[in-house]
Amino acid sequence: MYSKPQPLRGYLYIGAATFLWGVAATMGRAAFTGHLLPGEETLVAIDPLILSQTRTSFTFLALLLILAMKRGWASLSVPRADLGRLCLLGVLGLAAANFFYYVAIQRTNVATAIILQYTAPMWVLLYVSARSRQRPTLQQMAAVALALTGIALLIDLFTAGQFRLDRYGVVAALLSAFSFAFYNVSAHSVLARHDRWTVLLHVTGSAAIFWLLINPPWKIVAGNYSGGQWMFLVIFAVVSALAPFALYAAGLQHLEPTRAMIASCMEPVFSIGLAALTLGELVRPMQLAGIVLVLGAILAVEWPGRKKIAGEPMIEPIE
Repeated sequence: MYSKPQPLRGYLYIGAATFLWGVAATMGRAAFTGHLLPGEETLVAIDPLILSQTRTSFTFLALLLILAMKRGWASLSVPRADLGRLCLLGVLGLAAANFFYYVAIQRTNVATAIILQYTAPMWVLLYVSARSRQRPTLQQMAAVALALTGIALLIDLFTAGQFRLDRYGVVAALLSAFSFAFYNVSAHSVLARHDRWTVLLHVTGSAAIFWLLINPPWKIVAGNYSGGQWMFLVIFAVVSALAPFALYAAGLQHLEPTRAMIASCMEPVFSIGLAALTLGELVRPMQLAGIVLVLGAILAVEWPGRKKIAGEPMIEPIE
């Protein structure tokens, strides 16, 4: 039976999803540093590789079982022509974006990693504009300029005249943004033919297979991870992927995709706020100004009603 969309419920679903992504960013930083509260050691450190691998693999296995029970195994297949694109999405999109994002969190901080990754819409805009040979509007060019200025403020480039943060961490965050942008550009046509759960299943499956080649089972066994660490990894997969993806999908039943994307911009706010409260990662005024500029640029690019470049995809969160 058809039910009328309820925007308030949609915003609550999206808000809950972004809150969980914020919690996941803080959990990831805690896993890398071994600290959950400032000055208090609570965890045995976990590296970004196993965190990315188990997040993707556990999500794939859970999705496979859930979708198979609800829809049947036969409904999970996709045409062979789409498999190659889905594999690329899984490796160069999801796996790369996740891994570089967690490396950035490990080597810098939550604020730097999340904000630099959130510049993905800017790179999508520039790519689509160049491909279509369509000149961006003044609003779009201003948004890109705002984002670049915000990045410079965030990494203290104007204050120090040089990187004060870990260079590899900043590069990893930007690579995460590029991978995020690649995912959204490449997934556009596939999502037009298949529902998001089928796409997510095959993308996570491709990423899981890729991680098995990079970090095979015997290397994982040699890591001697404790029962507590495995429990953390399972909980992390639920908090960072399964639960927020389900909530975001529920929100899309009540909101237009553009409005859902705007609402999801609360993720950096939650991530940075939780990191400050639980990890003591405070943001300086200059960095806060940079964060505001980047978020403002994203809103300018994604705001409902603004003129889009032909072929420009809607940004889908994968974090």
